Amino acid sequence: MQLVGFQILNGLVYGMLLFLMSAGLSLIFGLMRVLNLAHGSFYMLGAFFGLAIVRLSGNYWLAFFLAPLLVVVLGAAIEMLFLRPLYRREHEGHLDQMLLTVGFIFVFIDIVRSVWGGDVLGIETPDALTGAVSFLGLFLPKYRAFIIVLGLALGITMWLLIEHSRLGAKLRAGVDDADMAAGVGINVSRMFTWTFALGCGLAALAGVAAGPMLGVHAGMDLEILILTLLVVVIGGMGSLKGALVASILIGEADTFGKAYFPEGTMFLIYVVMVGVLLFRPTGLFGLRQHE
Repeated sequence: MQLVGFQILNGLVYGMLLFLMSAGLSLIFGLMRVLNLAHGSFYMLGAFFGLAIVRLSGNYWLAFFLAPLLVVVLGAAIEMLFLRPLYRREHEGHLDQMLLTVGFIFVFIDIVRSVWGGDVLGIETPDALTGAVSFLGLFLPKYRAFIIVLGLALGITMWLLIEHSRLGAKLRAGVDDADMAAGVGINVSRMFTWTFALGCGLAALAGVAAGPMLGVHAGMDLEILILTLLVVVIGGMGSLKGALVASILIGEADTFGKAYFPEGTMFLIYVVMVGVLLFRPTGLFGLRQHE
């Protein structure tokens, strides 16, 4: 029984990492209608930037806060220089966005391999989070408990920001009717830039947080991207609540699959997705899009 409980906690930890990723992707696609397939690359860059900062400073917490900020700046620059010119083609679909962001996947992975090589590297766990804590009779490493708290705290913060703040109201107004929002004085372009940058920053934060647990290596972007896309589909496009619930479902399915059905882990995850979409074609909390 204790082994099952430990697997449940591990699944929750991995689910929180997926939530940090999927929340950013849901934010970008749900609010901006931008399909960013390079989202996993920002996760990878956050991890490698964090690794570089830890090596230079010896301070994990400096990396934890600074690496996502660097990716936020990079994300803002990409949105302004490359994505913004594509918005006027939205009526033609998302093919241009997909091709552009897929191109960035290859660019970023080549940069990472050139600078850091192809070996699996690691970020040391900070001293304050070494050891374990007792939870319901189980011992959970402090760092994993920190990941759970981090995911929940950011989820609540994002919900309050989007649903119960003036900034969130402006952002939703810009999505619903950009021309009308601009007419009442809202800088829609700036709002979209910072939304995209925030989503990239969340992915980078997930990368830094995953470093001490999962390691840092070129190719980690595609590994997490597939699961993140599944989470977004299961939870519903643009739904923060859906991203949280689906992340936990996929995290548990992945953890139990690797523990008990190593060769069928992805099959189990796809069974979860099919089971949800059979009854909820738009995802658990997705809304039907009206033409």
